[in-house]
Amino acid sequence: MSIQFYQLLLLLLLREALCVLLPCKPCWRTCLSQQTIPHTTSSGGDSEGKSKSADKSSRTRRLKHDIIEAVNELIQDITTCHEQIAEQAIEHIHQNEVILTLGSSKTVLEFLYAAKEKRRSFRVFVAEGAPRYQGHLLAKELVARGLQTTLITDSAVFAIISRVNMVIVGAHAVMANGGVIAPVGLNMVALAAQKHAVPFVVLAGSHKLCPLYPHNPEVLLNELRSPSELLDFGEFSDCLDFGSGTGSPLLHVVNPAFDYVPPKLVSLFITDTGGHNPSYMYRLIADYYSADDLVVRGRIASGN
Repeated sequence: MSIQFYQLLLLLLLREALCVLLPCKPCWRTCLSQQTIPHTTSSGGDSEGKSKSADKSSRTRRLKHDIIEAVNELIQDITTCHEQIAEQAIEHIHQNEVILTLGSSKTVLEFLYAAKEKRRSFRVFVAEGAPRYQGHLLAKELVARGLQTTLITDSAVFAIISRVNMVIVGAHAVMANGGVIAPVGLNMVALAAQKHAVPFVVLAGSHKLCPLYPHNPEVLLNELRSPSELLDFGEFSDCLDFGSGTGSPLLHVVNPAFDYVPPKLVSLFITDTGGHNPSYMYRLIADYYSADDLVVRGRIASGN
């Protein structure tokens, strides 16, 4: 999923650079399919041939410059987006509230810290995010920045959710329908929040918006991580088949990396452009991407 997502971002950058050099869309599409830079035709003489070569070289240099500049702008946006999101914290976190989060997210960290810097006093419950326990890292960072923090197990989420005023989490990607691909365990948190009518807020920069829908066949909503995060191979060696040819193992280990949170469980998205309802995300994504991005991506995926 992440590879496909960043492919789309790079295609978006390439499109913007090509639009600068080649305003005619059919022209630059042909350029992509032929993997060459279009140039004016000329005939006869070495001088005209040299002029044509120089023109092509000049266009290539400008294209490289524009692409590098666009990539640098994207890197800058990714680096600073959490600061723009954090500026909105004071509008959403109020005095003496209890906030719940899961795992570790730099965007969530900066968002909570920004509220604390604005003299908001509140407590944060951090679910540890097994089996990688990224919540331990977030809890340590929050304490280092002076926030009241309580670390809990993932299984305790439902027990304490009634004491929580708001759930604030990060995201791996936001789909075109407003669904969220998030760290494993967050769907459980979202269901608990819905049960107790607790707002479930997702923080995501614009670079995490994906123009694909969950039902698209090329979308992989999950990936499986190593079983070693769940168990010790030495202790369970008699239950597993390590290629010894003794047949199928009796113990199968499933360690998913992500959860899919449907849009009906999300109360609000906060991006670097402001707060948005899940039903509006398709419009926001449509403004961020164009149909040409998907056309180019489809050609690359099909090998044409």
